[in-house]
Amino acid sequence: MPNPTAAKTPPIVAILRGVKSDEIVDIAAALVDAGIEAIEVPLNSPDPLVTIGKLCAAFGDQVLCGAGTVLSPEAVDQVAGAGGKLIVTPNTDASVISHAVALGLTVMPGFATPSEAFVAVKAGARALKLYPAGTYGPGHIKAVRDVLPKDIAVYAVGGVGAANLKPWIEAGVAGIGVGGELYRPGYTAQEVGQRAKALVAAWAEQTA
Repeated sequence: MPNPTAAKTPPIVAILRGVKSDEIVDIAAALVDAGIEAIEVPLNSPDPLVTIGKLCAAFGDQVLCGAGTVLSPEAVDQVAGAGGKLIVTPNTDASVISHAVALGLTVMPGFATPSEAFVAVKAGARALKLYPAGTYGPGHIKAVRDVLPKDIAVYAVGGVGAANLKPWIEAGVAGIGVGGELYRPGYTAQEVGQRAKALVAAWAEQTA
């Protein structure tokens, strides 16, 4: 994942649900220019493996690229075959996590409860995402972090954005994943770039 301690590196994962293969390079370029260093293409997007392949070919040496909504070990293999290095799930599936870890990929499984978080950690995950974060709130993530190993990074995904970063940062999140605030089908690369710059600026302001 992006290193939250690295200077000027915002620990933000851009979630491009619905992005098309013919626009991914321009959209990703706008995100990279804004300072985003992790991009996921959910597998329920159009032609996701083609899109991920183009993304990784163009920016794989600059940012962490991969897939979201990964639900099976077979899907992990498909993403890896397309060049993806990032595996993000909406749930806690030990078989998916352990398979991704075995392939040397960065995996960020979704969790809600402490039990799910520990299942993910036992399977080899070093970064977790509270999802949907907006349903549970910053207090939930703070309480879960209190019992997790200190080297486990917890990201907040779902309902978190520029307007409400402060309580999440105060709760100790390592970073955030953002979808609709950055990209929705129909947004131009220019619009995505402007939104990304605003989000990066908000993160910098709250962590200064």
